[in-house]
Amino acid sequence: MKFFDLPLLVYLASCICRAMRKFTIELDDFDLGQVLDGLEARAAIWEKTAEFHRTGKADAIVEECRDEAEAEKIAEHYQSIIAKIRKQREAQS
Repeated sequence: MKFFDLPLLVYLASCICRAMRKFTIELDDFDLGQVLDGLEARAAIWEKTAEFHRTGKADAIVEECRDEAEAEKIAEHYQSIIAKIRKQREAQS
């Protein structure tokens, strides 16, 4: 079975990433701060999820994933998005 000509039995996120377009989005400073705050919160949750897989202990709600490596990869992706946004914001200041 296929979804938009992508096989469902492979990691869909990997397939979609190869076909992603770039967008320009305009936000005021407050809204951009809110977006960054939300992304930082998500990154922190995934970092805690990786820690849970490392130690077996959780001091917060963790996300569902296969293992520590997957959680770390997702946390790193969030951090990458945050860094890109900050870099673009600084270039416009």
